[in-house]
Amino acid sequence: MPRAYDVLMSTANALVRATHPGPAISVTIVALVIGLAVDVMPLRLLIVGFVILTGQVSIGLSNDLLDAARDRAVGRTDKPVALGLIRPQTVRAWAVGCAVASVAASILLSPWVTITNVVFLAFAWGYNLGLKNTALSVVPYLVSFGILPLIVALSRADPLPAAWWAMGMGAMLGAAAHFANVLPDLDDDRRTGIRGLPHRIGRIGSGMVISAALVAASVLAVIGLSEPVRWIGWVGLAVNIAIAIACAVFLARAIQTRMLFRLIILAALVNVALLAVSGDSLLA
Repeated sequence: MPRAYDVLMSTANALVRATHPGPAISVTIVALVIGLAVDVMPLRLLIVGFVILTGQVSIGLSNDLLDAARDRAVGRTDKPVALGLIRPQTVRAWAVGCAVASVAASILLSPWVTITNVVFLAFAWGYNLGLKNTALSVVPYLVSFGILPLIVALSRADPLPAAWWAMGMGAMLGAAAHFANVLPDLDDDRRTGIRGLPHRIGRIGSGMVISAALVAASVLAVIGLSEPVRWIGWVGLAVNIAIAIACAVFLARAIQTRMLFRLIILAALVNVALLAVSGDSLLA
C-alpha cells in the first residue's frame, strides 16, 4: 500500500508540474478579474474559472507532451514528460480530457461562450502542434488572449460583447507573454530547430516587442477607461513607459538578470490592474 501511494503521488506531482501551473493560474486569475469588473454573477464566475483553468491545463499538458523530445535533447530538468516521470499516454489522456471538460462546462454559460472558447483552445493547441515553429508563432497568442475578455463578457447572464480596446489589451498582453516565455529559451530552441518569430528577430528585437506591447496595452486602457478612473490609466501608462525604458537598457547592455523578467511581470500586473478598475467600460 505505501508503495502504491508513493507511485500515485509521484505521478500526480509530475502531472501538475507538466500543466505549467504558473501561467495556467495566472490566466485564470486574469479571467476572474475581468469577470468581477463586468459583474459576472458568482456561480457563473465560478464556471468561467473552471472553463479557463481546465483549458489552460490542457494547453500546458499538450505543450509538454509535444515538446518532450526537444526538451530531452537540451537536457531540460523541469519537464516531467521529458524526464520520464510520467507516461506520455497519461499526459495525453489528461490533456484531451481537460479540453473536453473546458468545452463542456462552457456550454452551461452560453453557445457564444462555447464557440469563443473552442476558438481560444484551437489556436492555443495549434501553437503547440506546429505554429510555434513559424513566423506566425505570435498569432495564437494574439487571438487567444484577445478573445479572453470576450469569453468573460459573454458569460454574463445578459451577455454583451467585450469592448474593442479590451480585446486589444488582451492581444497585446498575449504578444508580450509569447516573447517573454520564449526569451529565456532562445538558444535551446534554436539547437532543436525551433524558428518562431522571437527566434527570427533575436533577443533584443524580442525585448523591444515585449516593451512595446505592454506600453500599447496601457495606451488602450487610457483610451477605453471612463472619465472617473481614466487618471489611473495615465498612471499605469507612465509606470509602463518607465519599465519599458528600463528593459531597453538591460537589453542594450546584454545584462543577463532576473530583474528583466520581473520588470515584465510588473508591467503585465499594471495592465491587469487597469482591467480590474475598468468596470462597464469593458463592455461594448
